[in-house]
This record gives sequence, structure tokens and C-alpha cells, in this order.
Amino acid sequence: MSEKYKVIDSTVPTFITITIVDWVDLFVRPNYCTILDESLNYCIKEKGLSVHAYVYMTSHIHLIVTAFDGELQNVIRDFKKFTSKKLIEAIKEHPESRREWLLRKFSFEAQKSGRAKNYKVWQDGFHPVILDTLEKIEQRVNYIHYNPVEAEIVFHERDYVNSSYRNYEEDNTIFCNVNVEPLW
Repeated sequence: MSEKYKVIDSTVPTFITITIVDWVDLFVRPNYCTILDESLNYCIKEKGLSVHAYVYMTSHIHLIVTAFDGELQNVIRDFKKFTSKKLIEAIKEHPESRREWLLRKFSFEAQKSGRAKNYKVWQDGFHPVILDTLEKIEQRVNYIHYNPVEAEIVFHERDYVNSSYRNYEEDNTIFCNVNVEPLW
């Protein structure tokens, strides 16, 4: 594995992207996003993860994170493993017009990779990028928050529910669903 894609220091803010296999648009239903919210909050409370910024796009999530109590790659591995199971359960249990297709797709990906047992939801890896300067941090926080505007989902960052933008907005008293620790 290239040094470029390894977490060198879990205590330095790190930009990561976690992507659904084949960029499947999964996060178009609120119940799937709630699973991400609850799982991130669990990792914050129980695994020493700090989330500084995030956005859930339809097929992937971007995060700026640190991990003081453990290795970031271990926390992300556990997050992906747990959310995979919960997302598959939600697909099976809740109304989902794409249920059969999604389950077949994730089953096919598991068989193809040979690494997952029944279903493979997330792509391997998370491509960490160390943010070791204020300039890099500002650029990535702005990138994360502007992503839904760039994708033409909303007109303004504050209108996107599945993002940490509101935690960075001055004088805002309505915060996001994840316990974010803003970097400024």
C-alpha cells in the first residue's frame, strides 16, 4: 500500500472519503442517513473519534476526522463493518423500491471481491489525506460543505441537512445530527 493512502498520525485532522461500491446512490433515503449519524456518534462517544466536518452525498461520504484513543484506520474499519450490516438490515426491513436490485448488487460485489461474506456495501479503503496546514483544512472544510451545491442538490450549503455546515455558520443555534467539533 502506498504511503499516500496510509494514516500516519491519527491525531492530525485527516480528510477521508468512504464510497459505496460502484458509486451506488444509496443515501437518498433519510433512514440510511440516520444510520450514519448514529454510527458516527457512537464512534465519537465510544471509540475516541472526533468528527470536524462531514457531508453525506448520495453515493459517498466525506469526513475530516481525528482519533486520539485509537488508530483512525481501525475506527473507520469498524464503522464500515457495522454500517454495512445496519444498511443491509434497513434495505430488507423498510420500504425500498430498489430492494431487490440493491441486495443483488451488494451480494454480487461480495462474491466478486471474495472478501465479504454475504454483502459488500463499501469500497475498500478510504484514501486519507493529512491536513497539516490551516490552508489545507480551510480548503477541505469548504469543499465538503460546498459539495451538495456543486452537485446541484441545494442552492446554499445551509439548506443541506446531511452536512456539518450549520455548525460552522456564525450565530446558528440549529446544529447537525452528528456531534461535530468544528476546527474554527
